[in-house]
Amino acid sequence: MFTGLIERVGTVRRVSRGRGLVLEIGFQPWPEPLEKGESVAVDGVCLTVADCDRSRFTAHVLEETERRSTLSSLPPGARVNLERALRAGARLGGHVVQGHVDARGRLLSRTPKGRDFALRFACGHVVAAATVLKGSIAINGVSLTVSGLGDDWLQVDVIPTTAEQTNLGTLRPGAEVNLETDVLGRYARRIAETAPEEDDPGQGGLTMEMLIENGFA
Repeated sequence: MFTGLIERVGTVRRVSRGRGLVLEIGFQPWPEPLEKGESVAVDGVCLTVADCDRSRFTAHVLEETERRSTLSSLPPGARVNLERALRAGARLGGHVVQGHVDARGRLLSRTPKGRDFALRFACGHVVAAATVLKGSIAINGVSLTVSGLGDDWLQVDVIPTTAEQTNLGTLRPGAEVNLETDVLGRYARRIAETAPEEDDPGQGGLTMEMLIENGFA
């Protein structure tokens, strides 16, 4: 589990495609070194460290992850957002991020808003339906608040600090990103989809009591 607060921006050193995709990523060392077997979110995708030293690690990428995320198209030299897994009892400053990408998004526009700027992404109907205005979204692993929402697009506002400390500041229209919807929204949608119809004998539809019971309200 992650928070969407990026700790490092690493660089793809090597891309190998023998019996599956393997990435080697360089980074500025953490005070506490990485260990084999731990989880690191790379542009929002949870990967397991296969080998590492103080300034680099390698990770294998599942075929499903290649299909659903942007990792399969990363070239050597690409900058990627890195976050180590959340420790129990640590401060949760962003929102709960699993590192399980829902889909790729595509940047439609970048619009200045004073010192900040707005990023609008094409995200498809499925992601848009699982997203709420003023709710949370992880874009390339960055926890952001949804400031605009349509049937197949969403928008976020980015402050200078986020632009400087992640790879979002270098995005240009047409760039693809990894999108992960809020896990609470996923489960709430699932409950709504599987709730009995109101006209079923002895059954009721989705109610506020159900949402409260399951921790969504």
